[in-house]
Amino acid sequence: MLNFVLFGPPGAGKGTQSQKLIDQYQLIHISTGDLFRAHIKNQSPLGQKVSELIADGQLVPDAITIAMLEEEVDKNPEAKGFIFDGFPRTVPQAIALDEFLESKGSSIAGVIALDVDQEELTKRIAQRQLESGRADDQADKLQKRIDEYFSKTIHVLPYYEAQGKLSKVNGIGNIDTIFTELRAVVDQY
Repeated sequence: MLNFVLFGPPGAGKGTQSQKLIDQYQLIHISTGDLFRAHIKNQSPLGQKVSELIADGQLVPDAITIAMLEEEVDKNPEAKGFIFDGFPRTVPQAIALDEFLESKGSSIAGVIALDVDQEELTKRIAQRQLESGRADDQADKLQKRIDEYFSKTIHVLPYYEAQGKLSKVNGIGNIDTIFTELRAVVDQY
């Protein structure tokens, strides 16, 4: 199974590039953000709790996130592989993902980090907010999410680097050029 983590701060282009990777390699995209938004839209009890947390710019607790992710993987037993987008955000989540995949006889093949500076992130998310109106892209909440990424989430990268699984790709520039660089990484596996 070909499993990848697509890593980067909010607005780095993970969603855009994930779709291109899905089309190219027939992988299943699992975005914790999409899972959260689906639960919120359906007004499930979990969705209501997630909504409160996201509205405050907080991360959803590991136990909730991991349970949702495992459920999604289990729904796709015939998948060729998965792209994990927005997960893991902490080393304990990375360890939990490794353990879960190992229990399925699989593992993370590689982690691809999209490098994008804060100025570009701010520009992209302002544009995305105009186009989609996502509540989590409002300026005050967005800054919390970006700060959270650069103060906490980025520390997951050394965990994967120590395993020899980390590749960095410049996330600024033409979408197709970035995708070509991503494909070069994926094609190594």
